[in-house]
Amino acid sequence: MKRAVIVNAKRTPIGKVNGALRELQPQHLAAPLLKQLANGVEEMLDDIIIGNVVGPGGNIARVSVLEAGLPLPIPGITIDRQCSAGLEAIRMASYFIQGGAGHCYIAGGVESTSTSPFPSRARFAPDQIGDPDMGVAAEYVAEKCRISRNMQDEYARLSYERSWDSFHKGLIKEEIIPFSDVHFDEEFSRKRNIEALLRRARPIFKNENGTVTAANSCGIHDGAAAVLVMEEDTANQLGMKPILRFVDSKVTGVHPHFPGFAPVPAIQALLEGNNLTIEDVDLIEINEAFSSKIVACAMELSIPYEKLNVCGGALSFGHPYAASGAILVTRLFYEVQRRNNINYVLAAIGSGGGIGVAVLFEVIS
Repeated sequence: MKRAVIVNAKRTPIGKVNGALRELQPQHLAAPLLKQLANGVEEMLDDIIIGNVVGPGGNIARVSVLEAGLPLPIPGITIDRQCSAGLEAIRMASYFIQGGAGHCYIAGGVESTSTSPFPSRARFAPDQIGDPDMGVAAEYVAEKCRISRNMQDEYARLSYERSWDSFHKGLIKEEIIPFSDVHFDEEFSRKRNIEALLRRARPIFKNENGTVTAANSCGIHDGAAAVLVMEEDTANQLGMKPILRFVDSKVTGVHPHFPGFAPVPAIQALLEGNNLTIEDVDLIEINEAFSSKIVACAMELSIPYEKLNVCGGALSFGHPYAASGAILVTRLFYEVQRRNNINYVLAAIGSGGGIGVAVLFEVIS
């Protein structure tokens, strides 16, 4: 069987909705990313797979290919699996390579919430099941798993401290392609008093006994991220250095009221299918849409915080929907190169409709 490997990964800075990147359409966010990742392999690219959630519709991947000035034969396909779309794009590219459909893909996601033409979100589930907003669903997860406000705030504080530490050490800079005068994530333009914010924040989705606040939830953001996925022998023949080797993945569904819990069965099935335990995985990235989600996943799967989102996450720097899954893989791509004795890493995300996606990689030493 052919093996899929990741040889490069990049992302844009992440901007707040109506913030630093507010005037950039999705293709303008994605095109510089595609151009850099395609450099030197333009004529080899079989396809570009891009996830997108909030529009404007159409085949954003193809528009981005043309905007980047890449060869016309590269088609481009846009997919929507809500917030897991970027991770799903990487998963699809890896399976295409394993199945012999191609040798070289760019896969990731892009989101411009600032320029979205849609006044409200898409439907996650039919009325007879119930279609709660993600914040309300985060409260449902907190109730289901008995996660207190204090547990959520403690994790939010940890994520905030880790993110700022990574920023000050210049670790985040490795991931980013600067955009004109935007060189880092907009949330890092001003340090906040996280202790005061956590203390003052009030529940925003449930008035009585609510635990989810603006301080332990992510914001709404713009951004893009993608990786270059190649067939391993091809990458080696070209003198490129593979960093992560795709091992396996799982996608599962749970009740749409509990999307934050969806990574749990996906990760469980992935580990069981590969005869691994959580102890065998050295680093794990799970998208930080809400603290309740991360605490629930960590508790249910017995994941120590020491190897979970070690450089912080979306609670601090933002969650540009379809891009976030690709951001998780980008973070792993660079973090494993800073460490020794790392064997397996895992990225997972839960998304609207109750879908969990988990992808397992082997680190190539």
